[in-house]
Amino acid sequence: MSDLIGFQNVEPHFIELIRRAATDLPRDVEQAIASARDVERPMSAARNALDMLLINIRKARESSAPMCQDTGMNLWWVRYPAGPHERVLTTAIHAATVAATAKSYLRPNTVDSLSGHNDGTNLGEGAPQIHFHQWDEPVIKADLLLKGGGCENVSGQMSLPNAEIKAGRDLEGVKRAVIKMVLDAQGQGCAPGICGVAIGGDRAGGALAAKEQILRQLGDHNPDPRLAQLEAELMEACNGLQIGPMGFGGKTTVLGMKVTARHRLPASFFVSLAYECWSCRRWSVEIDVRTGVASFTETTHVAAEYMQHAARKAE
Repeated sequence: MSDLIGFQNVEPHFIELIRRAATDLPRDVEQAIASARDVERPMSAARNALDMLLINIRKARESSAPMCQDTGMNLWWVRYPAGPHERVLTTAIHAATVAATAKSYLRPNTVDSLSGHNDGTNLGEGAPQIHFHQWDEPVIKADLLLKGGGCENVSGQMSLPNAEIKAGRDLEGVKRAVIKMVLDAQGQGCAPGICGVAIGGDRAGGALAAKEQILRQLGDHNPDPRLAQLEAELMEACNGLQIGPMGFGGKTTVLGMKVTARHRLPASFFVSLAYECWSCRRWSVEIDVRTGVASFTETTHVAAEYMQHAARKAE
């Protein structure tokens, strides 16, 4: 399998994936921002902020320039055919990251936490983050999310029960926890945000599962009716906070609320919130390893796999 065409020239496809993620906002997110603009009061700070975002989105797409100066932590989810290919793909992703930085698709954005040094490559310990999974399909499927520092700073995690907000270990408690974390953010994560939520798991697993929910399309519907109802209730409650775009006040504090659940230990009940800013920069590429042909899409495999799994569980 190591001599298959698709493994010989993946770096250019990964560079293009980074370019699209950094400069071309997915249409479902752009449409959600446009719809949010239309319901805000004319001449209000909220409407003006959303107008500016839409102008920025268009100009970034037209000029292949990053839509935000913070091009974020690069998170990769890579599916690949069984075989000894992780090292080849890791090398290609690293090379693509360096090349994309040189082309200014990415800002030099990775800092050594001990020395404070930034070598300008966007490579380092744990950067970029790559999650590998083998599968039986003859294709490489790579999902990429660029998650900025501002929205990462207001992401959070709570342990239930929590006496301060009167939250127990149930869905009502989960709702109270999420609303509290969105309220605490106060628009500082460049609202309107998109929230991924994970119920349960351990601390690390819950945080990652919450991030994976950000990869879902905004218009999808959770196949689990309990989680679908929770998502709808959280959308209504969080937008009812009227924090609004960039914290200016208004009707739209969040554009999406996506929830998953993980098994947990009896002693633990974590609620993890991955807060994503308005620039939800997620793209995917599929590379046929037999031909080397690549196709790009705004629909990620991680999201599609979750929806299929959730639908089977709900049957």
